[in-house]
Amino acid sequence: MPLKKNWCRLAGHFRFNLQYQSMSGILAYLAAFLLYGLIGWHLWRTKWNASTQSANAPVAAAEWERYAILIPLLLHGFTLYQSIFAGDGLSFGLGNAISSIVWLTALIYWLSSFFYRLEGLQTLVAPVAAVAVLLPLAFPSLRPLANTELPAFKAHILVAMLAYSLLTIAALHALLMAVVERRLHHPTMPSVLTNLPPLLAMEKLLFRVIWAGFILLTLTLISGVMFSEEVFGQPLKFTHKTLFGFISWGVFAALLVGRQLYGWRGRIAIRWTLAGFIILLLAYIGSKFVLEVVLQR
Repeated sequence: MPLKKNWCRLAGHFRFNLQYQSMSGILAYLAAFLLYGLIGWHLWRTKWNASTQSANAPVAAAEWERYAILIPLLLHGFTLYQSIFAGDGLSFGLGNAISSIVWLTALIYWLSSFFYRLEGLQTLVAPVAAVAVLLPLAFPSLRPLANTELPAFKAHILVAMLAYSLLTIAALHALLMAVVERRLHHPTMPSVLTNLPPLLAMEKLLFRVIWAGFILLTLTLISGVMFSEEVFGQPLKFTHKTLFGFISWGVFAALLVGRQLYGWRGRIAIRWTLAGFIILLLAYIGSKFVLEVVLQR
């Protein structure tokens, strides 16, 4: 019964949020969702589901696909701005938090695509972004955050979002590497995989992303511990979020140490990356889901 009441409350919040949004805002959500979905469907049909292509097709397609995804990215950013800054303070509940992380992930990926061959990630990013863009409607913020005018709070949120986004990219990149490794000797390997860099080059890029995300995650944890009262308005409390945050940090630290001392690579690196990312999800997204959706706090 309590769970049923919580879902009824959530449905009520969803209906209220739809009424609160302007017609232009609703159209922006739907347009971003449809464009992400269409791009993801196109990439799946033309790249992942095709084993052979002409020599010129991948290059020509990559150019317009690269710029086409910029349109839903801009719409996604617009919906986030409207949702987060809807009233006094920052509305940064579960839906906005996940949507922001995914948007930053897609934006960082889009910028990186000008320097690295990462075409395969488009097929993974687009469907995830299509779902994420609607999450602020499904899981609206129950109350705005306090102390949002403090520079320390803004810096903490920005660094945390960048850390989660980079480590999300690392997890997606690790999944792509796992697919490539599994289908390396497959006779009908999709052309999008054959056009990717060699596994060693992808692995080198993976650890660059993990290093950047790990440094930002370290700064996030340090700022949360040292400036908890200034950032959150209360002394540090040892919660599940804090525990899983430090466990995730320890997993990524062990992976980087293992890479330096023992040359960890391949499946070991992929497993540790995915394990650290899942624990990080439990730390932040999991705690928000329990508090806001299950407990309605």
